[in-house]
Amino acid sequence: MPQQSGQGVMSDRGTGVLDGRGWMIAAIVLALSAPARGEVPSAAHSLKNGPLPSAIGIVGASQQRPSSSEPVQPAALHPSLAPLAAAICRAPAAIARLNYPLLRTAQRLASRQPLTIVAIGSSSTAGAGASAPATSYPSRLAVELGKLYPHHAIVVINRGVNGEVIPDMVARFRTAVLPQHPQLVLWQLGTNSVLRDRPLKPHSEELHDGISELKRSGADVVLIDPQYAPKVLAKPEVTAMLGEIAAAAKDENVGLFRRFAVMRQWYVDQHRSFSAFVSPDGLHMNDWGYACWARLLAGAIAEAAKAPVASAAGAAAP
Repeated sequence: MPQQSGQGVMSDRGTGVLDGRGWMIAAIVLALSAPARGEVPSAAHSLKNGPLPSAIGIVGASQQRPSSSEPVQPAALHPSLAPLAAAICRAPAAIARLNYPLLRTAQRLASRQPLTIVAIGSSSTAGAGASAPATSYPSRLAVELGKLYPHHAIVVINRGVNGEVIPDMVARFRTAVLPQHPQLVLWQLGTNSVLRDRPLKPHSEELHDGISELKRSGADVVLIDPQYAPKVLAKPEVTAMLGEIAAAAKDENVGLFRRFAVMRQWYVDQHRSFSAFVSPDGLHMNDWGYACWARLLAGAIAEAAKAPVASAAGAAAP
């Protein structure tokens, strides 16, 4: 099957993207609680805290699910996830928030103008491990933002491509991201370099250059670090990768969604098994994992977009 480049998802309850029955199903099946407040997991926890499940084998890039270029409608979780529907989606606020305000996003929301979000990344963004394109994290993010902003026109465009590393993604900015004129770019990165035993250091310049290019376009930027999953934990490079991504976010004053810390909290502190949020390949997230990630990210975006309207309008171009 040829690789396809991405997909767009409209999330606007007022325009009738989902009919009444669809929203009812989504509300019932995705009955996840709001993120709970709590303490950050202790630094004493090892990255490999607890026994890991037996290795199942990494799915190569050529085997991973390609992303679709056709728009898809937000949908309820796949019926196979019904047993997990009652599981509570939560993470401590201290690790599930963004440290910098999303000024451009705040300005668009405050003025009721359409908001365009581009999610760029590798297979986690494309949707590998999900049962369908509609259960990828960008699709679920559109659903969650639709719940938080039911009277806003919000479009989430999926620009994930399987197997890519940072230079590949930066090279696609001018063709896959910037032409969409997004007000918010979500950049998921780092996992493939870790899996291939490539430290971020040689690519740190590309990372900073990429962030600068996105900021020059006027978009808010949020980085998303690797997943906490057995195949990632088996690689010692993950610790350095997490540090490099966090340092770049701080240096560039952009948001960082700490996916690794959130998933570690599910496993270590909430005592969930990997099978609750990781797909059978031991690497990618499953439908529940993507849905919960999307819910927590939507909440983090909403909180970071609460900047005073005057400040947001002054700092962001119209």
